[in-house]
Amino acid sequence: QLQLVESGGGLVQPGGSLRLSCAASGFTLDTNNVGWFRQFPGQEREGVSCIRDGTTYYADSVKDRFTVSRDSAKNTVYLQINRLEPEDTAVYYCAPTQCTYCSGYICYESYYNWGQGTQVTVSS
Repeated sequence: QLQLVESGGGLVQPGGSLRLSCAASGFTLDTNNVGWFRQFPGQEREGVSCIRDGTTYYADSVKDRFTVSRDSAKNTVYLQINRLEPEDTAVYYCAPTQCTYCSGYICYESYYNWGQGTQVTVSS
């Protein structure tokens, strides 16, 4: 089954950094069209960044701390998170779904083939 695999999460203290990875399994990832999302317990997934046709967008809530990068040769997209806050604690996912910037948020089309995600826990 074609799926993206997220990794790089963990337990980190407030103020720390993490780099999450999103790698394709079984197919070539179009690194020009990938979204990063997170899900808090009991809530719907929210978009945090979106690469659409090669342009990167960020939700206003994270734009000063989150940075996306791509390595097409490795079929991988990365999400660098700096100055982590306890409120960033969530499961982070990536998906090759259509997304865009919508008035401060990242809107995205329905997607059903989510991977396992990677847990990010920010705590002292």
